[in-house]
Amino acid sequence: MLTTTPRLYTRRPSPTTAEFTVTTLPPPTIPLRILRVLLLALRVALVLLTALALHARWLSSPYAQPSLPSTCPTGDGWFSMEAVWYALDTLHKSSLGQLVGGLVENVPLVVLLPAAAALCYLLALRVHTTESLLVMRGLGVQTSSSPATYLASATSRFIPTEKIRDIFVNEAFRGFEVRYYLIVVVEGEENVVVVFPRLLPRRSIVETVWRGARACLYESRGGDTTEEKG
Repeated sequence: MLTTTPRLYTRRPSPTTAEFTVTTLPPPTIPLRILRVLLLALRVALVLLTALALHARWLSSPYAQPSLPSTCPTGDGWFSMEAVWYALDTLHKSSLGQLVGGLVENVPLVVLLPAAAALCYLLALRVHTTESLLVMRGLGVQTSSSPATYLASATSRFIPTEKIRDIFVNEAFRGFEVRYYLIVVVEGEENVVVVFPRLLPRRSIVETVWRGARACLYESRGGDTTEEKG
């Protein structure tokens, strides 16, 4: 329910500009929005529990430094490390904190630290993937791809028009199936640029983007439209 097969959204803000976005994010519905909010709350809760467990284990370690003064931060102090420590200290003294502390008290750090890092990485993973191709006649094309986690930034690349030798659909074997993908041949580069490399949408979407990209780059098209293709 949180993801779907790659879908194509086409946006043409001007006759010389077109944006093709392929995403696994389903169309927004009320149940989906509620589910995403619940998932976000679960992520935050698990991150807080992980931080509380590490804090409790650190306090039980012989290498722990004396605790910072338990004073409530004020003003800009809420955005400092002292505020984080104060919040963890307060949670540690609660019944939940005592329970978590008792559970991890005898867990070796060589086990707890990798497990906490792995859990935080899993919680930071994005549920859906979004990739796009922005075509601007006379300027070039820009490819972009959403990161795998919320901790990274999107990757993008701009290719000026004078460097584009051709845009075409290629095919390759992936396992026991033939996959079609869109590529941009760049002058002076040995390797081609694959559009939508992570999603590799089905042939109909690839051909639609190919026709639209070439039309926007080399032909005259009018009208501001927004299209969706499932």
